Amino acid sequence: MQPDTITLTVPARGEYARTVRMTAAQLGSRIGMTYDEVDDVRIAAEEAFVYACDCTDEGEQVTFSFTVSDDSLGISVGPLPHCCAPSREPVKDTYAAFILRSVCDGFDVVHDEGHCMLRLDCRMKSPSDPAGA
Repeated sequence: MQPDTITLTVPARGEYARTVRMTAAQLGSRIGMTYDEVDDVRIAAEEAFVYACDCTDEGEQVTFSFTVSDDSLGISVGPLPHCCAPSREPVKDTYAAFILRSVCDGFDVVHDEGHCMLRLDCRMKSPSDPAGA
């Protein structure tokens, strides 16, 4: 299957967390992830959304790009204008980063021209993979 990209842009307000969470969970389910894998995707999307809202001014929007392939779901969040501010704790040292590293197969922060983006990778475990059992 050729990867599909779905873009979701929502206001940076807490009442849209469910929209992000449910979109991510539905996409994980669509590619055949197990219940536990879908739950990890849901947690990752919500944690990324909360972090993104903290890095975005009130009244602005947060953009999620979901890349759906046969066995993985990639999530890019941003650009986040205040993620790289000198007064902010680096994202890799936050509680959000701890959670994202725990539930994602890949987590990275990409810096570009004063903004940053979160990149998350959630892969399906093969049935023979002990980590997927």
